[in-house]
Amino acid sequence: MMPAVSTPQPLEGTETNGTPDAVRALVHPPEWRNPDPAARYDLVVLGGGTAGLVSAMGAAGLGARVALVERHLLGGDCLNTGCVPSKAIIRSARVAGELRQAAGLGVSVKGVEIDFESVMDRMRARRAAIAVHDSAERLRRAGVDVFFGSGSFQDRQTVVVGESRLRFNRAVIATGSRPAAPSIPGLEGVSYLTNETIFRLTTLPRRLLVLGAGPIGCELAQAFARFGSSVTVLDHSPEVLPREDADASALVRRSLERDGVRFELAIRPDRVDGSSDEVTITCSREPHGHGQSVTCAGEALLVAAGRTPNIEDLHLEAAGVGSTPKGVVVSDRLQTANPRVYASGDVCSAYKFTHAADAMSRLVLRNALFFGRHKASALVIPWVTYTDPELAHVGVTEADVAKSDGRLATITIDLSEVDRAVVDDQTEGFVRVHHEGGRLRGCTIVAPHAGEMIAEAVYALTHKGSLADLAATVHPYPTQTEALRKAGDVYRRQSLTPRVRRWFERYFRWTR
Repeated sequence: MMPAVSTPQPLEGTETNGTPDAVRALVHPPEWRNPDPAARYDLVVLGGGTAGLVSAMGAAGLGARVALVERHLLGGDCLNTGCVPSKAIIRSARVAGELRQAAGLGVSVKGVEIDFESVMDRMRARRAAIAVHDSAERLRRAGVDVFFGSGSFQDRQTVVVGESRLRFNRAVIATGSRPAAPSIPGLEGVSYLTNETIFRLTTLPRRLLVLGAGPIGCELAQAFARFGSSVTVLDHSPEVLPREDADASALVRRSLERDGVRFELAIRPDRVDGSSDEVTITCSREPHGHGQSVTCAGEALLVAAGRTPNIEDLHLEAAGVGSTPKGVVVSDRLQTANPRVYASGDVCSAYKFTHAADAMSRLVLRNALFFGRHKASALVIPWVTYTDPELAHVGVTEADVAKSDGRLATITIDLSEVDRAVVDDQTEGFVRVHHEGGRLRGCTIVAPHAGEMIAEAVYALTHKGSLADLAATVHPYPTQTEALRKAGDVYRRQSLTPRVRRWFERYFRWTR
């Protein structure tokens, strides 16, 4: 990925302030008036995204007096510019992809027409339907005092929002992160898209450039290619999804290329130029390009090159809270240098996922309100890239196995060995488990619904399960999750050493 060092210059969208009125009425009602603050709060939460909402609702549900401060929209990135809108359009794109492959299943489809405006309208409607769960009114009914405005620390026990002073026993910083962009000459002078603005589009870009071959870049590149855009993805890395198992990322790349996505990898962007209807990126080949130049042009540019924490203007120093460019500095118990202040989610974690923010906030509640000593390092955090096929991972990686001096071993089950995948014509993929003497230590899955399948491996890892446990678990037939049971069966067969087999042969001779 490109190094994230500067703040994006957003592209103007078509929605009012980037948010439909139906959603805004729920997550930042225009008529909302901040309440009179209580004399003291058990918990003050800065940020109304997933980490903040879980913290506030959880504490209020336990009977604590809670205030939540949000400067923009409740629901944060997940509801407004991340998980919800992206997965809504990915659902539409997946249908388009399946229809184009229908002939192989004996179904005749005469052309596929994409109504992009309707796709985006559907996405906004689904976002509005989900927004009720993150609404200001729901928080108020739960007993949370909701303050809209920019909050900052006045001292080690006080947050200020406008004219309101919120005194606290404990506080949680949950202000999240935002898209960042690489430092490329000319980039700040052009209008470009990020995940915060791309969902405002109502017209499909004919040619789309994507800067970044990570999860967001790959997901949206495939979706827009299936909608009909000519998509080019550029990245400094020589591979797509460089954090992933090499075989897994290669499978995803081939799938995107079949959908028409073009990749320019191992390049260094030297300059971005733009006009009213075109953006051009001039690049150099790396590392052995010998000055070879590559120029890519499109009518829209999506920057998907990392995230930066939202810590500006919080006045962290007034609270005695430390930070770095990567975010708020916390201990393994998610406590800052100020023992009254904790942090959760993107603002302090390398795992910038909604489910990670949720899990961390549950841990924070136990530690902050009940003097717990639970550790974030003990959490088992999976991640999923929602391309088609999906790529899911948890635990140790292929690189960890290579460095383990034989302590870790790997078993791979190709989907071509799984009956349900065969009848579904979905045999490009695999389930790969890493184990230590049979104890599950990691898993990578490439499959159409890998995000659903990985949960079984996450459960096993969380509860220190083994491959024998997977083999002993009855899986419904035919399903693709049978690949996990098959991995357990392979381990059991491998455990049947020649010596053990000889003992079994003797046993059967004695019992005849």
